[in-house]
Amino acid sequence: MRKVSHGINGITFGLLVNVCCLFAAPINAQQGPLTVAESSGFTATSRHTDVTAFIHELQKTSSHIRVETIATTAEGRQVPMIVIGDPVPTSPADLKYDDRAVVYIQANIHAGEVEGKEAALMLARDILNGSAPSYLDRLVILIVPNFNPDGNERISTENRTNQHGPEQGVGIRYNGLNLDLNRDGIKLEAPEVQGLVENVLLRWDPVFFLDSHTHNGSYHEEPVTWTWGLNPNGDRAIMNYMESTLLQYVTERMREAYGFLTIPHGDFMNVREPTRGWIPLGPQPRYLSNYVGLRNRLSILNENYPYAEYETRVQGAYSLFLTFLDHLHANKDVVVQLVRDADRNTIARGANPGESDGIVVEFERAPIEQLLTIRGYEMELVEGYGGRMRGRPTDQTVTYNDVPYYSRYTPTRTVPFPHGYFIAVSDEAVIDKLMQHGIAVERLLAPATTTVQSFAVSGVTPSSRANQGHYTSSVEGEYSTDQREFPTGTYYVSTAQPLGTLAAYMLEPETDDALVVWNYFDRYLTRQWSVEPQEYPVFKQIEQIHLVKEPVDVRR
Repeated sequence: MRKVSHGINGITFGLLVNVCCLFAAPINAQQGPLTVAESSGFTATSRHTDVTAFIHELQKTSSHIRVETIATTAEGRQVPMIVIGDPVPTSPADLKYDDRAVVYIQANIHAGEVEGKEAALMLARDILNGSAPSYLDRLVILIVPNFNPDGNERISTENRTNQHGPEQGVGIRYNGLNLDLNRDGIKLEAPEVQGLVENVLLRWDPVFFLDSHTHNGSYHEEPVTWTWGLNPNGDRAIMNYMESTLLQYVTERMREAYGFLTIPHGDFMNVREPTRGWIPLGPQPRYLSNYVGLRNRLSILNENYPYAEYETRVQGAYSLFLTFLDHLHANKDVVVQLVRDADRNTIARGANPGESDGIVVEFERAPIEQLLTIRGYEMELVEGYGGRMRGRPTDQTVTYNDVPYYSRYTPTRTVPFPHGYFIAVSDEAVIDKLMQHGIAVERLLAPATTTVQSFAVSGVTPSSRANQGHYTSSVEGEYSTDQREFPTGTYYVSTAQPLGTLAAYMLEPETDDALVVWNYFDRYLTRQWSVEPQEYPVFKQIEQIHLVKEPVDVRR
């Protein structure tokens, strides 16, 4: 049995819970403009015009800042990105012979979760005015403080009433197209996420990505939580680094340097038995932190605690940003090498996949080695909406020790990893979607006959409710291996490329966030006038042969 220690504090729970950090971390606001959060005494948050005006003020104070637009929203608002460097690069081409690492921080993807937005603006200001640590000798820092301007403009006191401030209201979760931007990692339907991929991930190729949110979930005293890219198909060396080196560093650095308690993001598996385990959100790459992790980059999901005071949440996010920058600055060469090795290993695996190489299509949760200490509360069960029982915290604190963190998704079934994929239909929606991600697509210039694995669909199951404008589907079927001839003009995707794992994940019929799931192959899976399933029109190349082919022009 795990040890549980008890204590009493003075926190009173009502509709809101006020928790704070171990110490108060000072916010540097001595030089330069104040954010709306600061100038309002932490009762309000910035609107889109406030964000742009703040950035313009920063441009007046420093030569180390540039501003780019990464996207234009459905309602016509520009999404600005702050580029900070010494010297500040005019484009990624300036870094060709420069060993600085590019890192990226974004906030307000859900515009009711605003503390990251305010903290990101403060971070940019304090780096430029010198009141934050100096990172610019080793890093180029990209910051998008307001990733969802359309949602941000719908500020109301009726939004997210469960969280503790700001009292003048916050925006909404979705964007101007009624899409949740943190469910768009594979389908790339929102202009904001399209801009992220095209103008940040492909253009600047940051080695580090952080996406700042606010959570609604289990009650605890730690005001800051975070986790990493969790998809089991991601690079194992990067995930090992995150769940060992970074987890220990962030926990200690946040406490000792910035005075904040932090734990990995998650919820109790069972509020009746909190020490059974702590679990994060799932590993699907529709979530952007998992998506970027699948692209072989260090990727962080920051979730701040909604029941802490607004000012505490802003300070906590600010301190977490500094903590990661501290680590990246001190360990820049290690991180860059991790990313290079991940890309190199992905290419090598695609060029010569072995019998042990596979794509994970089914998995189960398993704990990492490190056990957690969570400062929680004794819970009582009350009847909630629809008669369901839910946990409600009392005012008695409990420290839960040695809690396993179920953030490792271990394979229970894999399918072979191929040399590449033949796409037997000339569907521009499919081809353009792959290239939108930066995946290299080629076209056969001569017929090819080779041994492939095909997938005969035996059933298609649509979801019972809409999800992001889709009735997502899952397929069942059987694999078979035979010789096939593919004519001139057939599209081909090699896995011997840096994004080979992402390509495989999207093109496999059975992964849980594949293009099949998001309806890109619906018309080919069943006949129009019959329910009889068809053969999936993507074939896995399992025999190494030389193909006569040419790249498909991304501008086509």
